[in-house]
Amino acid sequence: MSGPVSLELLSAQLDQLEAEAATAIADAADAAALEQLRVSLLGKKGRLSGLLGAMGRLPGPDRPVVGQRANQLKSQVQELLNSRRTNLDDQAMAARIASETLDVTAPPSGIPTGHRHPLITTTEEIVDLFCGLGYRVEEGPEIETDHHNFTALNIPPHHPARDMQDTFYLEEGRLLRTHTSPVQIRHLEQTPPPVRIVAPGRVFRRDASDATHSPVFHQVEVLAIDEGLHFGHLRGTVMAFLRAFFGDLPVRFRASYFPFTEPSAEVDVQWKGRWLEVMGCGMVDPAVLEGLGLDPARWSGFAAGLGVERFCMVRHGIDDIRRFFTSDLRFLEQF
Repeated sequence: MSGPVSLELLSAQLDQLEAEAATAIADAADAAALEQLRVSLLGKKGRLSGLLGAMGRLPGPDRPVVGQRANQLKSQVQELLNSRRTNLDDQAMAARIASETLDVTAPPSGIPTGHRHPLITTTEEIVDLFCGLGYRVEEGPEIETDHHNFTALNIPPHHPARDMQDTFYLEEGRLLRTHTSPVQIRHLEQTPPPVRIVAPGRVFRRDASDATHSPVFHQVEVLAIDEGLHFGHLRGTVMAFLRAFFGDLPVRFRASYFPFTEPSAEVDVQWKGRWLEVMGCGMVDPAVLEGLGLDPARWSGFAAGLGVERFCMVRHGIDDIRRFFTSDLRFLEQF
């Protein structure tokens, strides 16, 4: 500011700046325009700074008066700027909310399509193969009685076989089933032979979790009871199933022991140059048939059981059973 300066002149100019600033701030259309106003009013080269620079030419007693008035105006303008900025932000948010309003009743879009878990697809394939051989699906409860899970399968209390199937016990003598064999007992209690069933399901054992063990896993068991069935029928059934599932891999039967079958065998397939155990089987023990009120002189049968996780691991080359239960999409999306 050049020319003569007086207290009255500077006071009038400060009043004029106050009125013009209030009007301009109220009319600011957006944040960018408001920022330009701030710089033009309060910046180093702004109008208020120009008035303060002229204050040095006032007589000494007048300077504090103008200085106090200028500081009040600066605070007032800053408050107006902040208030307008808040108002503009609120308006922008309201406009954004209005433009982005969602219809929560509308069907979703752009969501990736899911698919079946590898254990489910493996179970379905196994069951389908046995259904193609004339078996029908039966299921049973996961919480079982000691009778159905052990005693009726020729595993009485204190039998050593119970040590291999330590499980989780509940109240009133109930327990989480350790295999799907109780389904066979329950079916035979209600349905007289001949029977041919396949029983898929989840089972539980008190095993420490590692690369090959899990306290929760899945089994599929088959049972055939009829007149005149012998080990040749069992072997033919198992061979037909394994070749349908794995292809033409070498298969061998090894003598083994199960409390509810006699004779019993483990079944191995040769995979990547080594023998890998994939299932157990055997002829139903006559004691099991007698316990169900069936005459072993008339009826005979065989049973076989397999772990779904093992079959899935062999099929897909998976090295750790825990991968099935971690819900890691990087793993699951491969299938």
